[in-house]
Amino acid sequence: MVESTPAAKSSRTRRRVIGWTIVALIVAGIAWLVLRPTHQGGRWQRGGQPPAAGSPGAPGTSGTPVAGAPGSPTAPNAQGTPAAGGQGGAGRGSRPGGRAGGAGAAGMGEPPVPVRVFTAATQDMDITLPALGTVTAYNTVTVRSRVDGELVKVNFKEGQYVKAGDVLAQVDSRPYEVQLAQALGTQTQNLAQLDNARRDLGRYQALLKQESIAKQQVDTQAALVRQYEGTAKTDQANVDSARLQLTYARITAPLTGRLGLRQVDQGNLVSSGDTNGLVVITQTQPIAVVFTLPETQLPAVREQMRAGHTLEVLAYDRANTKQLSSGVLETLDNQIDVTTGTLKMKARFDNGDDALFPNQFVNVRLRVETRKGVTVIPNGAVQRGSKGPFVFVAQPDNTVVVRQLKLGPVNNDMVAIDDGLKPGDRVVIEGTDRLRAGAKVEVVTDPSSTIPASPGAALGAEPGASTSVPARNTP
Repeated sequence: MVESTPAAKSSRTRRRVIGWTIVALIVAGIAWLVLRPTHQGGRWQRGGQPPAAGSPGAPGTSGTPVAGAPGSPTAPNAQGTPAAGGQGGAGRGSRPGGRAGGAGAAGMGEPPVPVRVFTAATQDMDITLPALGTVTAYNTVTVRSRVDGELVKVNFKEGQYVKAGDVLAQVDSRPYEVQLAQALGTQTQNLAQLDNARRDLGRYQALLKQESIAKQQVDTQAALVRQYEGTAKTDQANVDSARLQLTYARITAPLTGRLGLRQVDQGNLVSSGDTNGLVVITQTQPIAVVFTLPETQLPAVREQMRAGHTLEVLAYDRANTKQLSSGVLETLDNQIDVTTGTLKMKARFDNGDDALFPNQFVNVRLRVETRKGVTVIPNGAVQRGSKGPFVFVAQPDNTVVVRQLKLGPVNNDMVAIDDGLKPGDRVVIEGTDRLRAGAKVEVVTDPSSTIPASPGAALGAEPGASTSVPARNTP
């Protein structure tokens, strides 16, 4: 065996001493954290223990009232909120009281909750189906030249509204005027030959009666007359073609509508094969809107159309706030799109004020029917719970009760109530986050006042001023 040297023994001893020192420091730190002194009731205590009975600062001594004791005010807790009596009287303060003392505090200690109410009313409601649509022109035409030549004149301005037949541009017509003159000259020459052949045929027929010439010569002359008659028809067709080409040199609007941007400038050569054309003209009056509806809403629409009713369609802007125009439902597509489960529909708008523009995105509201005398409330007043939709109804004694509802159709921000309310009931529309059944409320009627976000806050305080908001019990 190798004997350890004095230096090695000394090194092991130092390591052992350092290890035990570290362990002692850790134990001392833990003991200090557990037994550190705290200040309670005017005296320093160890370990956070409450002061002993009879000592200064102990509950019920030195004139200090105990929270929840009869005749004593509610003592503030460590969080700064009043501690309520009952089982939760010594709670942290973020929630007032426990189950036993909460009801008493709500009825006695808590101030009324400021709310704003709406009185349920009876009115006629339009049943509308919302959809997204695109404005589509009935006719869009790219105006092209039908003859080749130089564009010598442009008679329109970009964006101009034109009528069918208006002259838009002029192509150099001199080559077509020459072609017309040539055709007319050829026609005149051939007509003269036809006239001479007819006179010769008349003479030959008279000589044939006198048996002065052979019948074959008469037949030959008659065939020559028919030949010239065919030539005359060909010449007339050539004349008509030349006149038509000359007419095509004047480019006119094929329909009534609005012009787009000019594609060709004056002086350029144009032809019938140009893909861009001169300008695009779009019919804007009337105009159509194509939109889609889910197949589940199709029966209601078809029922009204089979009954012969004209369904009104309203077009709104992208923000769905401003009505742009009103029209009527014109037709339905013949099949449902299997990928989306929707059906295309087309509505017709007169668009006399040009409020709708081709390819514009619009929000569409299809009015299916109008229900008479239904009870309506704002849609924002309806709350959702485990038992379904409900509202808080303010009673004459300024308490609230919970009413379960059976909802009807929705129109804009109003919803029809099929069951659960009657006209005259006051439903809470603001301040519902702090309500529960039986809570006291204060009805705010001043429209300029702001409903505070925490119980007990002053009216007009900024929302979010306090975080100690009791949880709402949903039915």
